[in-house]
Amino acid sequence: MLRGSVLVLAIALAGCDPKPSAPSDPNAVAVTANGKGFSPSSVTFKKGAPATMIFTRTTDDTCATEVVFPQLDVKKDLPKNKPIAITIPTDKEQTLTFQCGMGMYKSSVVVAVN
Repeated sequence: MLRGSVLVLAIALAGCDPKPSAPSDPNAVAVTANGKGFSPSSVTFKKGAPATMIFTRTTDDTCATEVVFPQLDVKKDLPKNKPIAITIPTDKEQTLTFQCGMGMYKSSVVVAVN
């Protein structure tokens, strides 16, 4: 009986993996918001190519409950374990900042020629 209970628990926990799955779109980057900020903290996209960032908050123990792109005037709530996609403009070379709502965790997006 104990062995069966352990097996059921193991199967249930395997289905609760908080890590976001890799996006199927090659022009998309998965970003995790956790207790240490955003990971990866820097993302690079090719100028002129479609670009999407998919944010997933994996914990309640963070102030990164929203993501803000000040230069783009974009602010999105990040519900726990729900992927949120944000399209990044790539029409010109630039470095954009993204951060948590409080500005404590700051990261960057680089749009470059190569």
